[in-house]
Amino acid sequence: MKPKPTLRAIFSAAVLTATVATATTVTVTTVTVTTAAAAEREVNVYSYRQPFLIEPMFDAFTAATGIQVNAVYAKTGMLERLQNEGRNSPADLVFTVDIGRLSDLQNAGLTQPVVSAAINRSVPANMRDPAGHWFGLTARARILVTSKARVRRGEITSYEDLADPKWRGRVCTRSGKHPYNIALIASLMHRHGDAQAQAWLAGVKANLARKPQGNDRAQARAIAEGVCDVGVINHYYLHKMAADDKQKAWFEAVDVVFPNQAGRGTHMNISGMAMTRHAPHRDAALALMEFLAGDRAQRMYAEVNGEYPVNPRIRVGGYLQSLGDFKRDGLDLSAVAANRGAASKMADRVGYND
Repeated sequence: MKPKPTLRAIFSAAVLTATVATATTVTVTTVTVTTAAAAEREVNVYSYRQPFLIEPMFDAFTAATGIQVNAVYAKTGMLERLQNEGRNSPADLVFTVDIGRLSDLQNAGLTQPVVSAAINRSVPANMRDPAGHWFGLTARARILVTSKARVRRGEITSYEDLADPKWRGRVCTRSGKHPYNIALIASLMHRHGDAQAQAWLAGVKANLARKPQGNDRAQARAIAEGVCDVGVINHYYLHKMAADDKQKAWFEAVDVVFPNQAGRGTHMNISGMAMTRHAPHRDAALALMEFLAGDRAQRMYAEVNGEYPVNPRIRVGGYLQSLGDFKRDGLDLSAVAANRGAASKMADRVGYND
């Protein structure tokens, strides 16, 4: 059988079409790990997540186990690369954001099921695949931000309120086809049915202050600049804006609304992980997965990234603590994933981006 190429060989051949960077890892005295994992001295990762977001966790894993993490980072093309590499792929794990990208990998037959009592104890059932093909690592609240100057607190309290005619010309969002918004639409389809969800989406479109554009931070900026009064963003962008001198004014211009607190709770998405179908270092990969779902790494995710741990035992501090407790929608993300295709077509039908 033809040997699988190492990540170092891939780097030296420069075969990646996306921008890549290797993870910096540190090898120190090991602690006890399973015999099989200990025999495998490395684990190879393909990641859509930026290096600074996950390298601290990789470094901590290497320090604890002596297993080196080799990582390839890219913005797009991971699924296609895994398909092209087939069984010769060096990748053990894939890290990505949004339930959609995780389910796409599974549906393409590029993942394998993982059975781990340790992971299942840490990751709630609604944030992992029932068959173990993917697991959430962090939770992301899809929140509303409102103008401190032009919107009274309590004036808007739910996603459904975004379609109220009182907000005509006052709402800003990024593309309706972006995975974060597709997941939100999919969740509303599950809760309300297709007809009611489409009426809601058409109502939100009618209330837009401008053509959908930009990223999540751009919606807070538009509020600060008076373009609109209400935006839809992921919560952790507030943490990032607050720490950026150029964007701090955007952060200071908005109030935070966790929608639907009187009902089902705020829509939650995830960043997550999956083991590849042909993982060459399966035991080391499982050790990394269990580490990342464990208490130490979950705390690091909250401290470094401003994302909520999926592990419900972890108490958050700092900025996340300042946001306060809120009710989370417990909808199974597998149901959200199942509605994604229909949600994307719905955005087209109402001409959301037109």
